[in-house]
Amino acid sequence: MGEKVLIKGNIAIARAALDAGLQCYFAYPITPQNEIGEFMSKEMISLGKTYINAESELAAINMVIGACATGTRAMTSSSSCAIALMQEAISAMATAEIPGVIISVMRSGPGLGNITASQGDYFQATKGGGNGDYHTIVLAPSTIEEAVEYTHRVFHLAWKYKNPAMLLADGFLGQMMEPVEFKHYNFGEIDSSDWELSGVGEGKNKRPPRKLVSLHMAGDDLPVLNRKLQAKYKTIKEDEVLYEEFMMEDAEIMITSFGTVARTAKGAILKLRENGVKIGMVRPITLWPFPEKVINKWASHVKMVLDVEMNEGQMAQDVKAAINCAVPVEILSKTGGDIIKTGDIIKKVTEITNYVGIN
Repeated sequence: MGEKVLIKGNIAIARAALDAGLQCYFAYPITPQNEIGEFMSKEMISLGKTYINAESELAAINMVIGACATGTRAMTSSSSCAIALMQEAISAMATAEIPGVIISVMRSGPGLGNITASQGDYFQATKGGGNGDYHTIVLAPSTIEEAVEYTHRVFHLAWKYKNPAMLLADGFLGQMMEPVEFKHYNFGEIDSSDWELSGVGEGKNKRPPRKLVSLHMAGDDLPVLNRKLQAKYKTIKEDEVLYEEFMMEDAEIMITSFGTVARTAKGAILKLRENGVKIGMVRPITLWPFPEKVINKWASHVKMVLDVEMNEGQMAQDVKAAINCAVPVEILSKTGGDIIKTGDIIKKVTEITNYVGIN
């Protein structure tokens, strides 16, 4: 056991990225994730690594593409409306099978919104705003300890699958402080020598230059590429789904929630169980790939689902698709930066238990 350190979420993510082997950091400042860039501006220079405060969000994500194309571990961090500007580049990364890490610390919207926390970018992260049938791997931590572990994991998954991967947190998680134990996470070595751009060599080592996938492919080549990508996505969906089941063994109500709000939901579940309400939670950790199989499994055991999110119920669409209308789905939502509290969940559950036949 290592020593625990009281640390802010954003700083913990930055430290974890360095521990995960980060070599290049490119970013453009935006609240509520600015501490990541502030920390990197000092630490990366002192470690002899590359730090660039880019002139725009577009520049930052394209610098990530350039660095990661060589196999170099690079990332950017930003928030919401700034991540929106990166969508075309992220889809290009997926097309060219270039790994890279994006840290998104959500603020409230729509548009530029404000600096208060939100979960309004679920669609942005999991569905994407770029073109084509692509996917970004998305992990959503609920604690700062998890944020550290999943920062390591997103680097591993990005390089394992040659795909953009995102750590999706909300402003509460970025700004709060908790005790965290920093430790080494070993998810296995990744050999990128067969695809990374590394020049053509000289003399006996001379070889043809490696090329990225062209964005202007011949008509017959594009379906081949799409089939290859979809086969990869199928493997990710089979092998990389993460979730937490909380007090679901005898539950008659299933809460679905992610990120910081899932912590509030746990508190509500414990209080409701003290009053005899059989309630539990399934928390998706990978938002893509979504844990549809486990949610579908529990839907056959419960009488209803309550989806709890700091948005207008974006993840609820995936929940409804997963359960295939097996039971009713209610939504508890808040927007504009106000967190859903334990009392809010207890009040909602009390309102709905009568008409689904739960005592």
